[in-house]
Amino acid sequence: MPKEAVFTVELEAQLQADFMEEAAGEDRTASQVMHELMRGYVAQRRQARAYGDYLPRKVDAGRASVRAGRALSNDEVEAAFADRRMQAAAGSA
Repeated sequence: MPKEAVFTVELEAQLQADFMEEAAGEDRTASQVMHELMRGYVAQRRQARAYGDYLPRKVDAGRASVRAGRALSNDEVEAAFADRRMQAAAGSA
């Protein structure tokens, strides 16, 4: 991939030395490692933002379901899954 930008960063001399040593230990250039770190950071932030957009919609849908009377109590859910577990155990025996 052709170089399109130069990224300059100031850091402590020891951090730079440690980073270069670790990169060299993996037979990789500092640039290769920085590309990987940056791609990971971008992916992580996009995923967090997508989840941040998703969560309020999911909560709103759940609240609407409760208001519409389509919700079960915790005890009802626990009982239903206990029944399912018993059926699954009986089927595998």
